Amino acid sequence: MFIVTITYTQPIEAIEARTAEHREWLDQHVASGLIVAAGPMVPRTGGVLVVSSALTKDALETLLKDDPFQVHGLADHAVTEFKAGKLNPALVPFA
Repeated sequence: MFIVTITYTQPIEAIEARTAEHREWLDQHVASGLIVAAGPMVPRTGGVLVVSSALTKDALETLLKDDPFQVHGLADHAVTEFKAGKLNPALVPFA
């Protein structure tokens, strides 16, 4: 599995102008089962994605280049791969 940390690099007004587009991008990957969870950080300085292990790290990094926040130079993405040692049974299909 992966944790993707999104860090905004532009003012929140620029982020908000592209948030609907970003959420549409998220929706398609949540619907496919690729993204397990997604949401903004508190305080809102970026966001976090929990991503299934259906992709390799390289494939995930390529996919993230299509995120409107990245396309428009609004955020940086950091990918951390991890092996879940403890996993809620509901999440087994994503591990």
